[in-house]
Amino acid sequence: MTVLRRAAGVLAATAVIGTATPATTALAAGSPSPSTSAVLPSGLYGGADPKFDGVWRQSLALLAQRAVGVTPAVKAVDWLAGQQCANGAFAAFRAEPTSACDAKVTVDTNSTAAAVQALKAVGGHDAAADKAVSWLKSQQNKDGGWGYAPGSPSDTNSTGVVIGALAAAGESAQRSPYDLLAKWSLACGKDGGGALAYQPDKQGKLTANADATAAGVLGALGKGFVTTAGKAPAKAPACATSGKTPTREEVARNGAAYLADAMSRSGHLVSTLPGASPQPDFGNTADAVVALAAQGWTGQAQKPYAWLEAHAAPWAEQSGPAAYAELVLAAHAMGADPRDFGGTNLVTALNATGPAPQAAAAKQGGKHAEGKKSGNSVWWIVGTGLVAGIGIGFLFSGRRKQQL
Repeated sequence: MTVLRRAAGVLAATAVIGTATPATTALAAGSPSPSTSAVLPSGLYGGADPKFDGVWRQSLALLAQRAVGVTPAVKAVDWLAGQQCANGAFAAFRAEPTSACDAKVTVDTNSTAAAVQALKAVGGHDAAADKAVSWLKSQQNKDGGWGYAPGSPSDTNSTGVVIGALAAAGESAQRSPYDLLAKWSLACGKDGGGALAYQPDKQGKLTANADATAAGVLGALGKGFVTTAGKAPAKAPACATSGKTPTREEVARNGAAYLADAMSRSGHLVSTLPGASPQPDFGNTADAVVALAAQGWTGQAQKPYAWLEAHAAPWAEQSGPAAYAELVLAAHAMGADPRDFGGTNLVTALNATGPAPQAAAAKQGGKHAEGKKSGNSVWWIVGTGLVAGIGIGFLFSGRRKQQL
């Protein structure tokens, strides 16, 4: 697996939903931004081509470091801040950040929202973050949600990520996005009840999607990527709605109940490629752990977290910084030690994928993967048709719409 799943996720989404957006059109054309040079920026995390995920994986890496008390390298933060366009938005990657953003640079809400959360976490870049927030507010659709690219239809993942950015900045949207999440929450008692859909299909049908559900739970709770375990609700983890339309709190609880049930037997979520047998989905499992912990259901999250500890380290080593960051954030949400993740020091491994951090809150010791920079590329995924991917997760890719 590689970290460059954002492009693959968008292309997979097009195949599933059957519609093209400006984002998918740009990705299919080989852009949303100029091609990367052979020499990667020294401040960037990971060794893979950053064309489709540079800002995303950088933001997650910085967020994970700050969550565990590590102070990132100045050049790593400066690289992220330097990717911003004059209007406040971020693209997935800009190979020439000193040049003004033009029509060849396709900005998106997901990269921008992730960057806002990271810049707020590291501090010292409030003006840049606030400008990005203003741009995000201007992109809100009439239905209250956000789409991936400017002008594209709302989707649960993008809406959840932007809600997290607004929360990190202490801001609120012009229109409430929570009614949209409630509208896309599947009714209890039906197949996939409690889950959220990525977005309706052409006929308006909603299909349960674990990736979107994890994003929707965090969104309904008003939380971002970095969260700690919430107070366990008094009610048991079961789908229930007090009225015709679920409340914001019920959207979060019902979505968490769906995720808990989906992982109760195997301890993990699965992803199925066309023509292939089901396989474990590391990224979505990690996201589900974060969502359950944020809801306060650490007990229900313990089995999938233990499964990740036993199986996910090789996946992260192969995938790169965003995968390590995702596991760090899962451990943080559970109140566990990411420096002893089944014998792997996730913090050391993450740090090793980029410029050396300034400082750490605690000595990093123990057995760990070396976290060497990944040289993988997205092209083998697209070229072989494996655009649905495995082990993506909405924190990892943010964009997959594969039905689970």
